[in-house]
Amino acid sequence: MSVHFEERSGTVPCQTPWGEWYQTMEEVFIEVNVLPGTLAKEIHCILGSKQIELSVKGHEVLKGKLFGTTVADEGTWTLEDRKLIRIILMKTNREAGNCWQSLLEGEYCANAWVQDQMQRKLTLERFQRENPGFDFSGAEISGNFAGGGPDFSNLK
Repeated sequence: MSVHFEERSGTVPCQTPWGEWYQTMEEVFIEVNVLPGTLAKEIHCILGSKQIELSVKGHEVLKGKLFGTTVADEGTWTLEDRKLIRIILMKTNREAGNCWQSLLEGEYCANAWVQDQMQRKLTLERFQRENPGFDFSGAEISGNFAGGGPDFSNLK
């Protein structure tokens, strides 16, 4: 369901020197721009539950401890058009309140505005899941959305 919500509503990317990263409730997406003509055999990528390492042609692009934990054996990377590496990490905590503030601990942090927009997007994604008959892709949100928004579970 996240993919369809993202296709309709767009993403909130965090720009980095090598590309960008963005997230949904379930996944973290990393897009790394590389020189055109790069071959897959020139890429070294290790995806762990708490660590990531990526180098291209022997040059380190990113390496460190992830902000949150992921399901290691569900992480994937692809080389697209020999100029873009796309990495997809599956979050272990898939709640709207689990909005990563940075990709790595202390590195590639989202600024305050981007962080606010990411949290709003995850909250709307949560509302979409809880109310599948409605379309929240173009909705605006204000008020208490930090931490995934208000908890309506006790209103039965």
